[in-house]
Amino acid sequence: MGLCMDFLNWLEPDMSIQVLTCLDDPTDLVRISSVSRSWRHFVIENGLCKKLCLRLFPQLSRVAQVIEINNPDTKAEVGSSNSKELETLEREHRVYAFLACGFTSFNVGDSIKRALSASSTDNFPEESIRNTLEPRDVVGRRASYWSSKGQSDPAVPEVLIYKLVSDFVVINEINIQPFKAYFQLGEPIYSAKAVRFRFGHAKSPMDVESDPMGESFPDEKFIWTYTSQVFPMTQENILQTFKLPEPVLCIGGFLQIELLGRVQRQEMDGLFYICVSHVQAKGKSLSPAFGVEIHEPSGQFVLKNNIQAKGNIQPSLPENDSDVNADLDLERDIRDMLPFVNMLQGNVVDFDEFEWNDAEEGMDEEFVEEGMDEEFVV
Repeated sequence: MGLCMDFLNWLEPDMSIQVLTCLDDPTDLVRISSVSRSWRHFVIENGLCKKLCLRLFPQLSRVAQVIEINNPDTKAEVGSSNSKELETLEREHRVYAFLACGFTSFNVGDSIKRALSASSTDNFPEESIRNTLEPRDVVGRRASYWSSKGQSDPAVPEVLIYKLVSDFVVINEINIQPFKAYFQLGEPIYSAKAVRFRFGHAKSPMDVESDPMGESFPDEKFIWTYTSQVFPMTQENILQTFKLPEPVLCIGGFLQIELLGRVQRQEMDGLFYICVSHVQAKGKSLSPAFGVEIHEPSGQFVLKNNIQAKGNIQPSLPENDSDVNADLDLERDIRDMLPFVNMLQGNVVDFDEFEWNDAEEGMDEEFVEEGMDEEFVV
C-alpha cells in the first residue's frame, strides 16, 4: 500500500471544512473525530456536528445555550477564557452529534399526546375533538368523530390544536381521515377542501390546558414557528397522508391543523360542516433524552441533553400505557446507540488521557490507522 496522507495537513482549513461538511451522516463525523487527536480537534473546533444539525433543522438556529444534565464527565467552566471556550465546543460536539444521530435513528410513531381544542364543536362532548384520537370509527355504538358548527359560507375555516408527546419532536407527516356520515341519506363525507399545519410553542404553558368546552385557544397564546404549504384534501373516507417536504423539528410541542374550505352541505339544515374521524402526527420524540427551555420574548431556547455518561436516559413519569411504550421504545433506541454515545464521551478512546509517546506524536498528526476507514484515505 502506498503512503497515506492526512489531507487536513495538506489542504487549507477552509477546503478541509468544505470536504467534511459534505458528510450527512453524524456517525461519519464521530468516526472522523476518533481517527486521531488532530482530527478530533478539527471536528470540534469547527463545530461540524452543530453545522450538520443546522443543515438538517434550521429551527435549531434559535439555540442560545447547550446544557448537559447528569453527565459526570462534564468539567466545570473554570480557568482561562480559552479553556472555557474549548469546553463549550466539546459539549456542543457531544450534544449535537448525539442529536443528529437521534434524528435519523429513533423510531417513527404517532406523536400526538392529547387533543386540546377546536375552533368550534357542533355537539359537545359527543362530537368533541378528543374523538379524533380514537382509531375506531364506532365506540359504544356511536360514531366517533369531531364536527364543526354549521356555516352558510363554505369558505369559513376551522382550527384543531393538539399537544404533542414532548416539547422536542421531529414530525414527518400528518394523517387525517374525514368523517363519512353513514347514518345520513347518501352517506355524505364532510371533508375540508384543503389543510395547512403549524408547529410552535405556548407563550405561557400555564395558560394552555385542555378546554372543557372544546373551544379554541386564540392565536395570541401561541408562537407558531413553522407553517406548511397548503395541501389539497380529497372527499374520501380514508386516512389521507400529508407528507411534509422535509421533516420539521417542532420546538415547544404544539400542532395546529387548519381546515380550509367546506365541500359538504348537510341536507337537514342546509349548512356546511367539516367533520374529522381520526388524526395522526407521525414523528420522532427526542424526549426525555433532550428537552428545551424557551425564553420569551426573544424566542431563543436552551437545549438540554439528559443522557448520562453510560448512555442511559433520565426517564420521565409516563401518564398512560402509550407513554410507557414510547419510553420503552426510546430506551431501546438509546441502548442501540450506546457504542455511538461511548465514542462521543471518550469511553472507547479517551483522547485527553491517552498517553502519546514520541513515536505516536509523530504519527498523529497523521492517523491512528486502526481506527480509520478506507474512505477517509486520500
